[in-house]
Amino acid sequence: MSQISTATVNKKKFVTIFEFTGSALAIVYALLIASNTGNELVGFTLLLISSGLFAAWAVIDKRWAFLSLQFFYAASAIIGLVRWT
Repeated sequence: MSQISTATVNKKKFVTIFEFTGSALAIVYALLIASNTGNELVGFTLLLISSGLFAAWAVIDKRWAFLSLQFFYAASAIIGLVRWT
């Protein structure tokens, strides 16, 4: 396998991992916050991790608008963590 195609395969692997893991964590975050069961700290922590994974995906794929959205989500997570501690 050539070096270029190996790099492309590795890029696609990372994108897939970041995309699906970030999505799963965002779903769990939303359920935790919506359930109002006292798990806000866990939920906002998952949001912060999810936004980091999505940010990595955005950088790899050069999706700059999506990256800027992740800064908003990360800021929201930090605000939530500060307010709920």
